[in-house]
Amino acid sequence: MKLEQVNMFRVEKKEFFAELLGTLVLMIFGLAVNAQVSLGDQQYGTYLSINIGWGLAVVFGVYVAGGVTGAHINPAVTLALAVNHQFPWSKVLPYMAAQFIGAFLASALIYVVYVEAIDAYEVAVAQEIVVQESTEEVSEVMAVTAEEPPPRTLKTAGIWATYPRQFSTRRWISNWSGFLDQIVGTALLLLCICALTDKRNMAPKSNLAPLLIGAVVLMIGMSMGANCAYAINPARDLSPRLFTWLAGWGDQVFRSPNTTWYLVPIMGPFLGGIIGVQLYRLMISRWHPEEEPESADG
Repeated sequence: MKLEQVNMFRVEKKEFFAELLGTLVLMIFGLAVNAQVSLGDQQYGTYLSINIGWGLAVVFGVYVAGGVTGAHINPAVTLALAVNHQFPWSKVLPYMAAQFIGAFLASALIYVVYVEAIDAYEVAVAQEIVVQESTEEVSEVMAVTAEEPPPRTLKTAGIWATYPRQFSTRRWISNWSGFLDQIVGTALLLLCICALTDKRNMAPKSNLAPLLIGAVVLMIGMSMGANCAYAINPARDLSPRLFTWLAGWGDQVFRSPNTTWYLVPIMGPFLGGIIGVQLYRLMISRWHPEEEPESADG
């Protein structure tokens, strides 16, 4: 009995670290491409680079954790599978904890790697603002920013968390539009994941599925990224947002453009993931013929 309990503990620990490491790899690559493109003023990539980078980040995250857990690396995936009775509820919280922790650690690592570039970028932003408002104060601001860390702005906070598209000085994508965007994007993600992993459908061989799932993420980014940067993963947004709050950006990351926006890339993916799995179950998988049990003679 004791040996059995120890083996169960090892399996749970193995799964926890697999999800943590898979999410860590996903987020390191994804956030790093965000940082490189944003801080380099698109000299080192474009929006297409971000789409490709996040797609490949998913591919490698799935390859890292897939052999142990199937590579959820997304709380929306974990919850949707549990709701559809394809994953035990007892493992939902440990898997989600691993995913959120992995995303937070990746956020911290990317900050350490890019902190000098962030400082230089924020100094340039501060100087540009002053130049626009009053040219007489430029020298004073340059002296201050040379001695003190520049204030953090949402321009660099966007490396980590997602924010709604801003049309003008006081107009952004509404919360409801962003919420619908996240529901549709995540529903498509889970619908396609179900199709690509369903052995009774036209599922590819297991070693090809991660590549095609990454292609799904790439397609979502290329077609649905304009409104609010296609988080489609609560851990991808909340953990980095928490990190920026702690790392000097302050509560503006939870207040911009309003005090409830940060809930959009959390609740939208959770609901969208459930919808995507249920759509696939109701319209596709329920019509598959039942697998015949092997005969005793066989």
